Amino acid sequence: MSSKQQHLDTLGEIRDLMNRSSRFVSLSGLSGVCAGVFALAGAAAAYLYLGGDLFFGLEVFGPDSRADYHTIRLAEKMREMDFYSFMLLDAGLVLLCALLSGTYFTWRRARRAGAKLWDETSRRLLVQLFVPLAAGGLFCIFLLLHGQAALLAPATLVFYGIGLFSAAKYTFNDVQYLGLCQIGLGLIGLVFPVYGLLLWALGFGVLHIVYGGVMYYRYERNKQQ
Repeated sequence: MSSKQQHLDTLGEIRDLMNRSSRFVSLSGLSGVCAGVFALAGAAAAYLYLGGDLFFGLEVFGPDSRADYHTIRLAEKMREMDFYSFMLLDAGLVLLCALLSGTYFTWRRARRAGAKLWDETSRRLLVQLFVPLAAGGLFCIFLLLHGQAALLAPATLVFYGIGLFSAAKYTFNDVQYLGLCQIGLGLIGLVFPVYGLLLWALGFGVLHIVYGGVMYYRYERNKQQ
């Protein structure tokens, strides 16, 4: 091995050590894939519950909107207590499954790399993610209290994207791009709330699967071979 190659290898090792000390690099791409799959399952359940219609937000435009009979029926369904109970249960199960799978795959990757799952860096990562999510959760509660259920899906996308963008400085830089995409979809949903469920499925479902797959092949697959 040449002297130049040895120096490059040494620099690479130093860079890896610096990344490990300042960034949480045990985040597994498979956790993103699983989160996306669970999100799509939750969106499918909501789709079936709403009568097989992805477009259920026209009521936010008021009584003068040109909504057809099917959309009006869905708007009436959204005013029932059963709607909120189902949606809370659906979202809760999706979140629980995503957290459990994410914790498992991240723990498994950290164990293989001989790294700690919980340290100062992971704590900072969770704080940066939790603050926007907590604010978003309170915001969504107030949306429900004011009868703006159709804005829940885009609002969750926006606050989740802000959380990802904020937490990216303590993990892979790729996370900030995922956050920006989530924010973009959420803003589109705020402008066109009729597409809320569809955009939610794209953001939490499809984007997570694509992101997780890319992260896995980029950072994990080669190290396991």
